[in-house]
Amino acid sequence: MVNKKNIFGKVLSVLVILFIYNISYAQNNNEASKKYTAIDTSPFFSSAHHWYDIHDDSNIIFQRAGHPKYEPNEIIKIADNILLYQKNNGGWPKNYDMLAILTDDQKDSLNKSKSILNTTFDNTTNYSQIEYLAKVYAETNIEKYKAASLHGIEFTLSAQYPNGGWPQYFPLEEKDNYSRRITFNDNATIGIMIMLKDILDQKPYYYFVGSALQDKVKIAYQQGISCILQCQIKDNGRLTSWGQQHNEVDLSPAWARAFEPPSICNAEGADVTFFLMSIDNPSQEIINAIQGAVKWFEDSKIHGIRVQTVSAPEYTSKWKTTNFDRVVVQDSTAPVIWTRYYELGTDRPLFCDRTSKYLYSLAEVSRERRSGYGWYTYSPQAVLDKYPDWLAKWAPGQNVLKK
Repeated sequence: MVNKKNIFGKVLSVLVILFIYNISYAQNNNEASKKYTAIDTSPFFSSAHHWYDIHDDSNIIFQRAGHPKYEPNEIIKIADNILLYQKNNGGWPKNYDMLAILTDDQKDSLNKSKSILNTTFDNTTNYSQIEYLAKVYAETNIEKYKAASLHGIEFTLSAQYPNGGWPQYFPLEEKDNYSRRITFNDNATIGIMIMLKDILDQKPYYYFVGSALQDKVKIAYQQGISCILQCQIKDNGRLTSWGQQHNEVDLSPAWARAFEPPSICNAEGADVTFFLMSIDNPSQEIINAIQGAVKWFEDSKIHGIRVQTVSAPEYTSKWKTTNFDRVVVQDSTAPVIWTRYYELGTDRPLFCDRTSKYLYSLAEVSRERRSGYGWYTYSPQAVLDKYPDWLAKWAPGQNVLKK
């Protein structure tokens, strides 16, 4: 005889489970489709540019024609993308678009590549993802974003050298690879340091970072400051700027790519100086470092020229196709400008090519590198503009620019 009570009980259980599932599904679906306040995605632009414009065979997935993107206020979907790219070690690879709407097969490829640890701080990678996830968690309270952000912070701390610097890639690549150098290029080290400072300053979106991790962050931050100060280049007896990359053992300026020579680098050096200027109650060491850099930026100004982009016949190289060129023209009304590199020992504006040969004018550089790299910069001007206010607050009466 059929037990009607048992059948009814089983049916009721199934209905309850379906009810709970439908509510959960609806909540998740509503959460994903909910329109939040947009979170700044500009830190991802550099990597996205490389994904769309510079082909790299090592990428796991590739962009497709007319690749659709999420809107900036679709923060849940963007955050879920970021989780897809995160590796098992907590870091991220570079040169993908975090906003790209991915196909199922692309998502599957990323999930299957979690153990491929090509994780890097280059092109504003890692610290940008960590901050974005922290901000999404602050707005949504969804635990998986907090967990991923914390995993990323731990990864960053594990990558730091004992001397306080960070390599471009971690885990470290082969011994002679420039990716092992301490990297200021593309804001790698300074991006990390800003993130650590934001955690220590208790920015609201990092409120979930507990005291134990805060203590580890504080130690890493202090070691990072020490490394930055030790890396500042002393040339011809005075403090100047920083190199793009520094040897991870002796901290001397070092080669990066074939066209990136050891030199005094004003583009990245301006970013370092700006960061040091953001520190409240700076030590005398930090004050001296800023003063040295400011004086160097003033002394290394170039007057009367500008860089002009001009149309040119289409040119195809191994890396990309361009239809423009860049030339230096005389212009007495042009604002002051700086070259990216200055030669160690001579202070001469320095250029280079994929042959690693030192050159002393932009015209000598091959068209591929001439049009595809930032050889000049205006970045030091922003430092000089900020200097009077910084000086009045932290070093009154010590104006190194006073005539």
